[in-house]
Amino acid sequence: MIPYGRQVISEDDIRAVETVLRSDHLTQGPVLSRFEDAVALHVSAAHAVAVNSATSALHIACLALDVGPGDLLWTSPNTFVASANCGRYCGAEVDFVDIDPETFNLCADALEEKLAFAALTGRLPKVIVAVHMCGQSPDMARISAIARAYEVRIIEDASHSIGANYLGARVGGCLHSDITVFSFHPVKIITTAEGGMALTNDASLAARMERLRSHGITRDSALMTHAPDGPWYYQQLDLGWNYRMTELQAALGLSQLDQLDAFLARRRVLADAYDVGLKGLPLYLPGRQAGAHSSWHLYVIRLNDATRHRAVFEALRADGIGVNLHYIPVHLQPYYRALGFAPGDFPVAEDYYSRAISIPLHAELTDVEQAHILAAIGRVLT
Repeated sequence: MIPYGRQVISEDDIRAVETVLRSDHLTQGPVLSRFEDAVALHVSAAHAVAVNSATSALHIACLALDVGPGDLLWTSPNTFVASANCGRYCGAEVDFVDIDPETFNLCADALEEKLAFAALTGRLPKVIVAVHMCGQSPDMARISAIARAYEVRIIEDASHSIGANYLGARVGGCLHSDITVFSFHPVKIITTAEGGMALTNDASLAARMERLRSHGITRDSALMTHAPDGPWYYQQLDLGWNYRMTELQAALGLSQLDQLDAFLARRRVLADAYDVGLKGLPLYLPGRQAGAHSSWHLYVIRLNDATRHRAVFEALRADGIGVNLHYIPVHLQPYYRALGFAPGDFPVAEDYYSRAISIPLHAELTDVEQAHILAAIGRVLT
């Protein structure tokens, strides 16, 4: 079975992890700081906070922005559940903004309309989580301008998008948001096995997220309520979590970061080949956001004929092609239906779901495998 995505682990990666295993630090040591600094430098962000998953990063990002009971968080229905759950973890209510039918990202027009109505009814969100679907930035300049007019904070869920560009800048620099989150899950562009990172240009947000990832504890005497009892002393200032990233993960991530450009180059070659090879078939190719250059975490096709969706999916799986579907609209999950959401609430996302298939795309996908995939799709659809 050709997987839709997979990690690429080199001998250099293995040696980097082995070096840490032979060192004195297995968690929260010097390699972690080097990894944070390297990613921050790569995307031109002032601060980076590495954690054990992108879900954890989203959670502490919400907490750092003081999301809590009585607040609202809005996000895209076309995303993994973590983009919405982070608000629920904080006790906030969650709502959704429908997607752009071409880019699969949160629609700026729909956002503008919904915010205007929310302002009239006194139910503005505190935070918008703008998801970068498939590795392509949403129209963040416009989303930011719309949200800022209502004093709404922004988190970019760029879990798919390390290496992507938007308006000439690397995604992650927080030019249009308060905090940006990356994922380093094995199927993402680079991996730390499991892991994530929150980036920001706000020193106070970074400091709070650093505390929250480690039980809310500080050893900084300047932040304590009284002078330390001794050199051993620490204080818990917040109710935090154990969301720490290990030195092993950071070492792998630092080594993988050195290979990022090569991974991206291969993914873009494969995406261009899909564009050419799929042209003329009864399907829609992925749309392009103006000014955005995707990292191509996913390549999603949409069938013209939604009635054939399951049959095509199963036929490709039977042919050894590990297709997948990203994503089931979050508002259709039983947990969110129990909160009052229902089919028909976000029709563009639901139409996308009825047609979408993620086909294999990863840096180790060979030309022969891609030719097999293209031939199989052609046979099924013609």
